[in-house]
Amino acid sequence: MHSNLPSALERLNFLPANQAEEALRQCCGSQKWARQLISHRPFESIEQLGETADRVWWSLKPEDWVEAFHSHPKIGETKAAAATSAAARKWSETEQSGVHGSAQETMDELARLNREYEEKFGYIFIICASGKTSEEMLKSLSERLQNDDDEELRIAAGEQAKITRLRLSKLFESP
Repeated sequence: MHSNLPSALERLNFLPANQAEEALRQCCGSQKWARQLISHRPFESIEQLGETADRVWWSLKPEDWVEAFHSHPKIGETKAAAATSAAARKWSETEQSGVHGSAQETMDELARLNREYEEKFGYIFIICASGKTSEEMLKSLSERLQNDDDEELRIAAGEQAKITRLRLSKLFESP
């Protein structure tokens, strides 16, 4: 083992595959992404892990992306369509902190446009919400509703990639 590696990265490198997959699925809900990523172990650095995570993500099929989207609650909600870990739920809540204390009118409009988005595209609106206000997310949601299916899927996948990178870094923060 490299003594200069963070202990959490060392643990990820040497965990049994099923436990490593479980840890990684806290960051991205795609089973295929997690399985492919662990096949690239051991990682020499967190940067290498992040670069590999991106490369694997963009090699996946749209159905794998949509699987990952289902692990997120809708903006303004707390429960995802798919089962998620306690850590992933907590991260979602923190990432969406910009909606806490928002005007009821804004929350109602987010809920309405979330439904419209899901009906149009077949999956929930995905945005890297960290640091964004509810008004910024509402504006983005409204604008992205104008996209065609292919364009929006690529944008949503890009937002998921940003979320995954943030969450990977959280795996290595001190408990």
